Amino acid sequence: MKRIELLSPAGDLERLKVTLLYGADAVYIGGQQYSLRANANNFSIDEIREGCEFAHKLGKKVHLTLNIVFHNEDMDGVEEYIKDVVEAGIDAFIVSDPFIISYIKKNYPNVQVHLSTQNSTSNYEAIRFFESEGVDRVVLARELSKVQIEEVIKNVNCDIETFIHGAMCTCFSGRCALSNYVTNRDANRGGCAQVCRFSFENSGEKDFTMATKDMNMANHIKDLIDIGVTSLKVEGRMRSLYYLAVVIGTYRAIIDDLYAGTMTDDKMKTYQARLDRVANRETSTHFFTREENYTDQYYSGRSEVSNQDYLGQVISYDKENKLLKIFERNYFEVGDTIELFTPNGDHIEFVLEDLYNQEMEAEDIARHPDDVYYLGLDTDIDIPEYSMIKIVKAG
Repeated sequence: MKRIELLSPAGDLERLKVTLLYGADAVYIGGQQYSLRANANNFSIDEIREGCEFAHKLGKKVHLTLNIVFHNEDMDGVEEYIKDVVEAGIDAFIVSDPFIISYIKKNYPNVQVHLSTQNSTSNYEAIRFFESEGVDRVVLARELSKVQIEEVIKNVNCDIETFIHGAMCTCFSGRCALSNYVTNRDANRGGCAQVCRFSFENSGEKDFTMATKDMNMANHIKDLIDIGVTSLKVEGRMRSLYYLAVVIGTYRAIIDDLYAGTMTDDKMKTYQARLDRVANRETSTHFFTREENYTDQYYSGRSEVSNQDYLGQVISYDKENKLLKIFERNYFEVGDTIELFTPNGDHIEFVLEDLYNQEMEAEDIARHPDDVYYLGLDTDIDIPEYSMIKIVKAG
């Protein structure tokens, strides 16, 4: 049986490497043209080539977004751009425009075409049409229930991809005009201003918002595997390295436990706690198990205060001297309980007893973000690049 794919966002080359190392089977990225996340760093052609080489060495894939709503002026140079990124090594395009679909399938038949969620596809007859046009995979609209997804899969032949985690659109997937109307930034051409998260005056009452809670499908991954979904997609090309490492690493563990038959209630509680803690918004399964309602959105304000759990990124580990070299991100001190986690899936909890600055002088507190520190840690496990530490409990 073919295992389900875990698909991660990557807003730049470092995020691409981190998400693949933490367990993603594939990443989706945006180039510097024709992408719906214009405010992300995005990838130059050389970076796309490097990212593809890195992924392919791991036996993994790179999907490129080419999913804006194309206007006449956008067509200038698009064929040359497609040629350049294919030569750079991408495995699939994520597309919404009918001409772009037919052009890629005609000229580059060895590269897959995935229909973007921007197309808002929510029924199997539409998918059958796109199958006839050569589309290899459809990314479903996020507004479908489990029953509806299952019905789609039973009636089509192409791969089906669904979102499992991250931000949701207030408007129907791919149909938002709020950003264009309020700020003159077109959400469907890469300029989304996230107007749905603005606070609006409400006649002297508490400010009004229409923001949605995030999606979290951790408890329903087995359902998605059982009904035959091909790929599980995480949202967030502009999210931090720490966020992506935690989210992708957690879903990797969930998927692996489900296939191995080793999932337990206690494990799931641990996984869910990790996902809950890394986000600064509440979460919901939205349309999957029921009709969405008022409990899935914020209407009268919300708090999105980021926590300070993320303490630093590991630079190296000296096994002989038992010293962990880190690049600090947030304040911590001797006596704190800290968790080290690695791309290999290892989690080590320890009480910090020894802390040194870059000159190897003993310190009680790490108080300067972006500085290098050394932590005493006695372990025999391998601690690879991009391992991270986070706070468990303050001393």
